[in-house]
Amino acid sequence: MLKTLRVESAAEREQFCALMGLSTLTPENMERSHADEHWLLEGTDGIQARCSLWWSKAPSLSDQRVGIIGHYAARDTETAINLLQFACTELARQGCTLAIGPMDGSTNRRYRLLSERGTEPPFFLEPDNPDDWPEHFTSSGFTTLVNYVSALQSGIERADPRVQTLAAQFAEEGISTRMFDAAHFEDEVRRIYRVVATSFRNNFLASPISEDDFLEQYRPIQPYIRPELVLLAERAQEPLGFIFAIPDWLQMQRGAVIDTLIVKTLAVHPTYSNRGLATLLSGQLSESAHDLGYTRAIHALMHEQNVSRRISQTHRGQVIRRYTLYAKKLEGEL
Repeated sequence: MLKTLRVESAAEREQFCALMGLSTLTPENMERSHADEHWLLEGTDGIQARCSLWWSKAPSLSDQRVGIIGHYAARDTETAINLLQFACTELARQGCTLAIGPMDGSTNRRYRLLSERGTEPPFFLEPDNPDDWPEHFTSSGFTTLVNYVSALQSGIERADPRVQTLAAQFAEEGISTRMFDAAHFEDEVRRIYRVVATSFRNNFLASPISEDDFLEQYRPIQPYIRPELVLLAERAQEPLGFIFAIPDWLQMQRGAVIDTLIVKTLAVHPTYSNRGLATLLSGQLSESAHDLGYTRAIHALMHEQNVSRRISQTHRGQVIRRYTLYAKKLEGEL
């Protein structure tokens, strides 16, 4: 017999966080996520599943009132169906017309499921989940809302004639590029934030993120940053774009030499979109990576339709992994 429990007490929050899910949770980051509700599903053998729900601060999507299901975990498909049906009913009761998940409140936090694993081993900072979790959603009436991919570039070349030409063109406008200053980590991340806050504002399911929250997301990876792999474009010290890559430290954990970098984020100010600034940053990163001895690059977690995907294709990136974000219409859920 399964029973739903709304999480309210400190002990219940500890139970919620103890269940293994898509991300490591603590009561503190539960609070920072600003979910409207947290729910546990309890069976005869203890806690079987969990999720949080967002509706009051959910992102917008066309004419739908969106409800979000996140902090997701379930021990098996049968339990998952019970939890997701309950979640959809609760979101419909709050007036939502579309449920989206899994997403921890916004695309600034953990979201989507790894849905096609492929044969390449996991890479550093890559999200993972049990292979049956996509079935949890599809068996509950959810369908694909959007797909994401990671692609592998085998062979990093230094010679790209566009790099020098673009660098000279932007220099005439007073725009130059430089590498990340690791000695001033916090200041540099805050500069990157200024680009993110403008360039990602209109992205699919975008939600605002505070500067302090953005900084907190980057603090855990500070020890792993290699400054030569993080480049910033600026004019008069005003940040206009950046590309953020990091070595694949999981290779070292597997006993291999690190020959792969992970391109995590590429962004430019909207004023400079389609003007070649992203191409310049990508080309200069390839030059730097080549000189450092890297031979492969993973272009990570790209929306299938965004500019990063097109740039990946120009570098002969081949898809190695797919991820899916799911949605379900809620008419008739009450």
